[in-house]
Amino acid sequence: MFVRFTLLLLALALSAPASHAAFIRGHSYVPLAEWADDNNFRIVAHYGDEITLTNRSARLVFAKDSHTAQINGVNVALSFPVSADKGQFAIAQMDLTRTIEPLIYPPKFAGRKLTTIVLDPGHGGKDPGNRVAGRSEKNATLALANAVRDQLVDAGFRVIFTRKSDKFVELPVRPDIANRARADLFVSLHFNATTSGKAEVSGPETYCITPVGAASSNAQGEGANYGATTANLSEKPSLLLAYSVQRALVKNLGVEDRSVRRARFAVLRDAEMPAILIESGYMTHPVEGRKIFDAAYQRQLAAAIVKGIMNYQRLTAPAEAPFTNSTPTSIHKRKKS
Repeated sequence: MFVRFTLLLLALALSAPASHAAFIRGHSYVPLAEWADDNNFRIVAHYGDEITLTNRSARLVFAKDSHTAQINGVNVALSFPVSADKGQFAIAQMDLTRTIEPLIYPPKFAGRKLTTIVLDPGHGGKDPGNRVAGRSEKNATLALANAVRDQLVDAGFRVIFTRKSDKFVELPVRPDIANRARADLFVSLHFNATTSGKAEVSGPETYCITPVGAASSNAQGEGANYGATTANLSEKPSLLLAYSVQRALVKNLGVEDRSVRRARFAVLRDAEMPAILIESGYMTHPVEGRKIFDAAYQRQLAAAIVKGIMNYQRLTAPAEAPFTNSTPTSIHKRKKS
């Protein structure tokens, strides 16, 4: 009953228009210039179909009719396109409250330090995932999970796998493993593929749960009337986790930024903790596809993912207690071999 009531309140909050909003294509929109003024941003560039806002800690770029914003250099999917009528830009109220503001003003979500992370190597057993040149996604995801596990354990985290071998695990079971373990984070690992533009399409995409009232941004995305899920209770921290990981992947690997995206994947919908799904690259790209199966590159991918998780923890967890003469404790402390 409590969960239903909370989800109802969430849905009602998302449907409430802002006081200065106008309705565009049936949705509540806010003038970007007005929002910028209220939030101490200034317009530093306004060229035709693009506008850039900055303050001391953030740089936001919006383009007319685009479903993507750039936040501090990282692409993030919007639920609705940016409007620009006669040069006056406006953004959907939902995108402000459910995407932009949680990323530029991240609240302290966690009441304690993260300790347990569930890694979900995608596919397995009878489900090979994508298959390219005789190689299966299920093998690459397990290899990447092992690399991520090693580095997380080295950083002091407890790691649980949804599968440790070439085994098929039903989709609903995967988040349930995390729920029963009362894990702090759920991270599902995958690799992508495309049937067209194979030489052009590369780079990671990081997914988190779709807001109530919005359509998903994956290719087979659900419509806006799908309704609330358990994962929507952790929607904002999941977004921040996805952003932190995507940013680390793009900045540390120098790869194409395929953006933070929204989806109601089965492995995300029932998660009771912040949850993301990472498409770590394209198996169909002639260069990236070969690197995906290289152990050294898998370690680089893992290092970027772990860095994103650590950055998320730094943003959300309580500050460390001051050091004293006694030996400090930290889950980041490297274990001795």
